[in-house]
Amino acid sequence: MQFSDLDLTKTYTYADYLKWTFDERLEIIKGKIFKMSPAPGSVHQRISLRLSRWIGNHLDGKSCEVFSAPFDVRLNKRSTENKSIKTVVQPDICVVCNPLKIDEKGCLGAPDIVVEILSPGNNKKELQNKYEVYEENGVLEYWIIHPAEKTFLRYTLVENKYQASRLLTTGDEVTTPVLPGFVLNLDELFAEKIT
Repeated sequence: MQFSDLDLTKTYTYADYLKWTFDERLEIIKGKIFKMSPAPGSVHQRISLRLSRWIGNHLDGKSCEVFSAPFDVRLNKRSTENKSIKTVVQPDICVVCNPLKIDEKGCLGAPDIVVEILSPGNNKKELQNKYEVYEENGVLEYWIIHPAEKTFLRYTLVENKYQASRLLTTGDEVTTPVLPGFVLNLDELFAEKIT
């Protein structure tokens, strides 16, 4: 089977996803297929690696873990069966504090933090759908990083609804109750090179 053989009007599950062997990277959001953009560029990768490393160093010896794409996050509050899971995403970075959610296939359930680093291929529909599934499934914080604009936006789950931070940029620092003691300096995050 090839990607072109898929009926994009059909609803798919994680069980279908596991059968596919084509090269294209896909996500399924609420049963609909979203083709992922081509390999990210150097700025995206620099930010992703830097942030993953900093969070990983901070979590050394703690129960939370950080994971980088490609890493499947399966979201379904009602069932853990592959045929019932209609959302599988690959966030750029995620932090999972409950070790019971980690298995050999990735994460089953909501990570505590999900980070999406925007690329030119990201579309508004994809971002809106991810916002909805992250909120519905209880992701505590959803971070959106825009490398070209050097901005950072954090959605925090409060009483099952996301509340947006102000738009942060260079000169700002980010802290979070999910990672006590962690401080993200946006000047350093967006720097071309760290000296």
